[in-house]
Amino acid sequence: MKVGCIGLGDIARKAYLPVLTTLPGVELHLQTRSPATLTSTAEAHHIPAAQRHTDLGSLLSQGLDAAFVHAPTAVHAEIVTRLLEAGVPTYVDKPIAYELADSERVVGLAEERGVSLAVGFNRRLAPGYAQCLEHPRELILLQKNRVGLPEDPRTFVLDDFIHVVDTLRFLLPGPVEHTDVRARVRDGLLHHVVLQLSGDGFTAIGMMNRMNGSTEEILEVSGQDRKREVHDLATIIDHKGQPSVRRRGDWVPVARQRGIEQCVLGFLDAVRAGKPLSAQDALRTHELCERVVREALEQGA
Repeated sequence: MKVGCIGLGDIARKAYLPVLTTLPGVELHLQTRSPATLTSTAEAHHIPAAQRHTDLGSLLSQGLDAAFVHAPTAVHAEIVTRLLEAGVPTYVDKPIAYELADSERVVGLAEERGVSLAVGFNRRLAPGYAQCLEHPRELILLQKNRVGLPEDPRTFVLDDFIHVVDTLRFLLPGPVEHTDVRARVRDGLLHHVVLQLSGDGFTAIGMMNRMNGSTEEILEVSGQDRKREVHDLATIIDHKGQPSVRRRGDWVPVARQRGIEQCVLGFLDAVRAGKPLSAQDALRTHELCERVVREALEQGA
């Protein structure tokens, strides 16, 4: 199975290559425009010279069975479009694109061509979060915070807060009836944002503070006199009278803890089985993010 990895930045090197380079039956091809990065990364993973490419055309000429796109967000739409037009099942990091119209066009192309397109919302498969589907979820609270990183609202939301938005959508126990957005924008930079989604018997709140005292990610789901907390995707605290704590095992890989290994294996298994994958649900997350961006900009005006 010939698999391409396009873009060799931090996320590819830390999260995806440690999984892809260990899979039996996978002939991995790397592509980046930086010769130095290509050489150092390929040599670190013992990738032969014939499987190294500095342009997308060279990579496509190999007759790929699947591709992973980890290039900068600004070029996602262009790269994914070329892959889909070549009939290559594609997995792309979130977001598909910064602009909703571009994301809609790419998803539409995948549907029109009948080519699988998957978006990297790994938290849906992270064990600590996926197991929350078995828990009462009358109230959902998710915060993902950073230190000293106010940013342009669109970049803030589409590159980072999108994880919060998608995870809330994943955990919702029913259809949303009300949506509310609150944001603090100063001098054109988004400092924090709060999204509230509510429906019959539940409320879900997602927040991100880029002027926080620490970098952290905390999920709480509660209801029926029970609560579960998940800290940084690694520590689970169940409350039912008395708290009980479970921590990530010493030998559990970070890629598995964060759901990335599961994303990779699930995508490639679907490709091998000829099972079509649709990005339509991922597009719903992008649509909600667009609303968050629009309302944050209006509040900052």
